[in-house]
Amino acid sequence: MQPRNMSMSGVVDLAAVKAAQEAKAKAEQARAEAARNGGGGAVSPSSLVIDVSEADFERDVLQRSTEVPVVIDFWAEWCEPCKQLSPLLERLATEYNGRFVLAKIDVDANQMLMQQFGVQGIPAVFAVVAGQALPLFQGAAPESQIRGTLDQLIQVAEERFGLVGITVDADAEGPAPVVEAPPGPYDALLEAAVQALDAGDMAGAIQAYKNVLSDDPGNTEAKLGLGQAELLQRVQGLDPQKVRTDAAQNPGDVRAQVAAADLDLVGGHVEDAFGRLVDTVARSAGDDRETARVRLLELFEVVGGDDPRVTTARTALARVLF
Repeated sequence: MQPRNMSMSGVVDLAAVKAAQEAKAKAEQARAEAARNGGGGAVSPSSLVIDVSEADFERDVLQRSTEVPVVIDFWAEWCEPCKQLSPLLERLATEYNGRFVLAKIDVDANQMLMQQFGVQGIPAVFAVVAGQALPLFQGAAPESQIRGTLDQLIQVAEERFGLVGITVDADAEGPAPVVEAPPGPYDALLEAAVQALDAGDMAGAIQAYKNVLSDDPGNTEAKLGLGQAELLQRVQGLDPQKVRTDAAQNPGDVRAQVAAADLDLVGGHVEDAFGRLVDTVARSAGDDRETARVRLLELFEVVGGDDPRVTTARTALARVLF
């Protein structure tokens, strides 16, 4: 289950990281506000299934996805399988009791949304979490499979974005509130870093991220952004063909392998990058081994510790080290 708005396969999309941080902040603020109001943030069961159009998509799907996963059901009146799937999804939305919201989109009336999501046929089901689109499945599916997909979606929303759903109150009325989060203390610096990256100013981006980390060493967005900016700075000006030729002809040259691993990751070949460096650690010693090990750890930071490829590579690294 991979988000669609990743700019490079395997390399962290800074917009996605920022969305995750904003989602967590908004979710925490919503829970705090509800607690202060004695549970006033609860919504009615009718708010769990909504009809969405192009005009209200940003408000009812994108903004709401910072608080709760939004499952999108693309359907049409003439679609016979839709008439079986849609009631099932509506029932599950009620049964899951606020762990996701179901947004129903009529493709005949919302052709632009259908095109933007790349829908090839209906029924088609997507999800949006913290502004990121996730394709779930297309066509009719058995209830057991749908439940498994929804469970995985909710797990991703909780673990990666801190979204725990919304409180449902049978007596509550009106739509789910959209909670606006106040600006974070480092938003200006982080935005400056993203703009520097977009402009190709890697040194400026690196310095902006370091400025955040000097005050907040645990800032996730800054740590991930710094790793990506440093990676992109390292590969600037490299001749990819020469780097790969050198690495192929000189398997014992640690610097050649490290440079090739950087290019692997930038190109989206995550497993290749990790495997290359694990092998380099295994056949080297002393300072060379340490150089390869440290670079591998740096690339782990770029991809993100919760990525299963990082977990697998960490295990492989431990085997060759110990």
